[in-house]
Amino acid sequence: MINWRKPIIYAMLNLSGSDIHRNIKEIIKISKYSENDIKKYQREKIVDILQYAYKNVPYYKKVFDDSDIIKNGKVELDNFKKLPFLTKDIMRQEGTNLYSKEKRKGVYENTSGGSTGEPVRFLQDKYYSDWNIANKIYVKLKAGQQPGMKELRFWGSERDLLEGREKLSIRLRNWLYNRKEFNTFKMSEKDMLEYVKKWNKYKPCWVESYVQSIFEFAKFIENNNLKIHSPKNGILTSAGTLFPEMREKIEEVFKCKVYNRYGSREVGDMACGTGELKLSLWNHYIEVIDNKIYVTALNNYSMPFIRYDIGDIGKLSSDGLAFSNVEGREMSAIRTNLNKIIPAEFFIHFIGVVHNDSGISKFQVIQKKIDYLEINVVIKNLDRFDKEKKNIEKSIKLEFGDSDCFIKWNIVNQIDPLKNGKYEYVRSEV
Repeated sequence: MINWRKPIIYAMLNLSGSDIHRNIKEIIKISKYSENDIKKYQREKIVDILQYAYKNVPYYKKVFDDSDIIKNGKVELDNFKKLPFLTKDIMRQEGTNLYSKEKRKGVYENTSGGSTGEPVRFLQDKYYSDWNIANKIYVKLKAGQQPGMKELRFWGSERDLLEGREKLSIRLRNWLYNRKEFNTFKMSEKDMLEYVKKWNKYKPCWVESYVQSIFEFAKFIENNNLKIHSPKNGILTSAGTLFPEMREKIEEVFKCKVYNRYGSREVGDMACGTGELKLSLWNHYIEVIDNKIYVTALNNYSMPFIRYDIGDIGKLSSDGLAFSNVEGREMSAIRTNLNKIIPAEFFIHFIGVVHNDSGISKFQVIQKKIDYLEINVVIKNLDRFDKEKKNIEKSIKLEFGDSDCFIKWNIVNQIDPLKNGKYEYVRSEV
């Protein structure tokens, strides 16, 4: 079948003034560089972002002066490792001191996913976005998925859950890109049976999903001896750690390649692959120190992220061009007494972002019994928290549906990470 959407998508991108198509071509060219050429390219990008940050960002002007990274107007890369790590606490403390003084095109505010409690706010812009989207398309192209070929997003949508439907602009975009979306915040047995029917009717070539959602869906299909269409170009998992047993089950049920994507809202998609996770070297410079991952974003000038402590654990390959292993924060799915599955991302999104107006600093959800949740919270603002928890409870009980759910709140001074350094923000003891 002729893919008439692809030329229209690229034409509309070009007419809109987007650099996405040009960036895709650039990424393809860079991906063919030798190891030495890649490292030279990255050094040039790092020098450029450091010079820009020194001239335009108040926080970095102060930090760089203390670190001897700039001497006589030139970047001394040998001193790069003297730069302090950027943390979420620093982002909250410094605020607009981390913003560029230059007015850049298409600047917008974004927030982190709220996986450790209060989300942090930051700036991105059109230049960053065009590189990030180009990288997403490049990953699909490598898998054989062209723009306009049938794709399915097995994702969580708070708008669909709270309001009942997506905005018209999103539905039009999905139509053009030949994309359907299934809401994984709704995963009762009835929902999943309906997803199987719609999936088989649509026959997607490519699927993107939360790790846990597609894993639980695969087990449901297997346990109920259901037939499912195999997406020929693969399934891409994100927003969680893809453990070997999870990959094995997903591949077994859907009979296709499974791609593991590692990224974050703050810096975009950093790596992807079916084995080692190849780094997006055109967008990021990655360091792993004592197993902790630090990221320098190479294309966000509105608010540079330099040596950002992303809070995850991993290991680089011997050549430094891929992750041989990435372990994100710990999470587990919650089940109701009607056997409905609620992914950890639901709690992260609604407690950490949607209903968190700076009242909660950190949180942890623990399912003690099938109908009993305890939520540990570190409070930042008690008055705001008192207002927020009503909406949080309402959203959780709405998600539990006809199942009873008792919620106990525990106000604590601190929530410690696990011994391996990962943060466990949702745990089921059932």
